[in-house]
Amino acid sequence: MLSAELHCHSELSHDGRDPVDLLVEQAAAVGLDAIAVTDHDEIDASHEAAALAEEYGLVGIVGMEVTSAAGHVLALGIEEAIPSGLDYDETLDRIHEQGGIAIVPHPFQSSRHGVAAHVSDEQLASADAIEVYNSRLLTGRSNRQAERFATAHDVPKTAGSDAHISEMVGQAITEIGIDERNVDAILRAIQQGRTSVVGQKTPWRISFRQAAGGVKRRVQRGVRELFR
Repeated sequence: MLSAELHCHSELSHDGRDPVDLLVEQAAAVGLDAIAVTDHDEIDASHEAAALAEEYGLVGIVGMEVTSAAGHVLALGIEEAIPSGLDYDETLDRIHEQGGIAIVPHPFQSSRHGVAAHVSDEQLASADAIEVYNSRLLTGRSNRQAERFATAHDVPKTAGSDAHISEMVGQAITEIGIDERNVDAILRAIQQGRTSVVGQKTPWRISFRQAAGGVKRRVQRGVRELFR
């Protein structure tokens, strides 16, 4: 079994704090085997992380968190950024055209751009996998909804820390049964449902700090844009 962090953010995300080297170092330090940096509508840092991962004995997966018209979709195993604002079905098609897989994160939390309120059950079930454990959900209710949906519709399950600071990388991981230690094998195993999820909630104080820090960074970046 390979343990992977499939959902985390670097400073390139509008609400992320840390550079990719700290994310990769943390992944190695907590004993993970693979990492995907999935910034919001950005892919450059993920390419950097994937290249750096090998130095730490990790498999680096290029990905991003795409803001579709319906909400967020994780794209893993792609090379080029998927445009934001496309409808849900086209977003999945664009991911698949690049040979990637589409994972729907926190689908039942509309306050964090979950897609479930805006797509049919059939559309949601058409994803390659559903994130059924996100460590930043405070009550766990939305995680349980995702778990029940994935089970009922026979959709593969993943987990992710959704870390926006490096210390939280590895807070929730996906264990993947692979036959080879490479990106293609990982993506194939996820699609085939050879996964299990392990995780614990991000402490609410840290979730609050991550959220507050994201707001502060967005304001700072907005001010910098005004004075360019």
